[in-house]
Amino acid sequence: MSSIWKNKLGLSIFGQSHSGAIGMTLEGIPAGEAVDVEQLQTFLDRRAPGRFPWTTSRREDDIPEFLCGIVDGKTCGAPVTAIIRNNNTRSSDYEELKDIPRPGHADFTAHVKYKGFHDVSGGGHFSGRLTAALCIAGGICLQILERRGIAIGAHITQIGNVYGRFFDLQNPQEPDKETLLKLFQMDFPVLNTEDGERMIEEIMRAKEEGDSVGGCIECATIGLPPGLGDLLFGGLENKIASLVFGIPAVKGIEFGAGFKAASMSGSEHNDPFYWSGGEVKTRTNNHGGILGGISSGMPLIFRVAIKPTPSIGMEQESVSLSKKGSAILNVRGRHDPCIVPRAAPCVEAAAAIAILDALL
Repeated sequence: MSSIWKNKLGLSIFGQSHSGAIGMTLEGIPAGEAVDVEQLQTFLDRRAPGRFPWTTSRREDDIPEFLCGIVDGKTCGAPVTAIIRNNNTRSSDYEELKDIPRPGHADFTAHVKYKGFHDVSGGGHFSGRLTAALCIAGGICLQILERRGIAIGAHITQIGNVYGRFFDLQNPQEPDKETLLKLFQMDFPVLNTEDGERMIEEIMRAKEEGDSVGGCIECATIGLPPGLGDLLFGGLENKIASLVFGIPAVKGIEFGAGFKAASMSGSEHNDPFYWSGGEVKTRTNNHGGILGGISSGMPLIFRVAIKPTPSIGMEQESVSLSKKGSAILNVRGRHDPCIVPRAAPCVEAAAAIAILDALL
């Protein structure tokens, strides 16, 4: 099934935005791994709704309840299953969407695929709400990787037409752990920079106009040993991309220089090798830490494009599926004017699951 991702690790995500609960089952985690619930909750809080003026007003505590797989704070070898209960739902806001699909949303394609039996409330199983379950799994994997000296962090580099800091791929030492701690793992609202303030202003402008904006997230992994991943379909890019595209609203991903590589010459794009401290390193990092699907030991860097939230306050042209004619849609409900700030920890979670899978 499409809600199951399986390699060395197996991840199943279940539930709908307005069902009794959402949750996940993660199998393949080694026994004896400690799970710090407080640290996990801090991670989940970064993704949770209703915390700031530029997010949806729907407020959920997003406290995970572990049903199995953890005994006395450590994994026991059995699959780990956890749920998050949905409490603050208003399904009546979505009744009209059974007949009039939202432009840019999965309402129409889901109607065709599931013959009208799909759950439209809050987006159902297509909702970004399901990323809370992804973050439970990813948060556990992040803790395991951290104990192995591997750190992962993501930050926002673009909101609409406002740009922030990107890593300099010509500096192979960037990022370092200090940078990750200071920049990548900082929550968007406390990014006390001029760029951060301008990004917030861009979101609030869109909200006041009843519109939405998208953006870009950059993610880095450091401490990754060389040799992880495989060629062709087992490459690190493949693993990461398959999980990242499970995050609703993701429209693109690039590694290292990414699409800029198309306009570079080989002499510009190639990263020269050299010896340093008994290890092979590269003088630049246009390859983004992956060559042939296998980690090179350099920082693994990729960027993700997030589309604007399709549920907006403006009138939109649509169709009536029952009347087979044109219709004007006024979307009700509570929605993010920009999903990017809450998507950053989801990107970290996806990367952590893929990298731990490769490590195992």
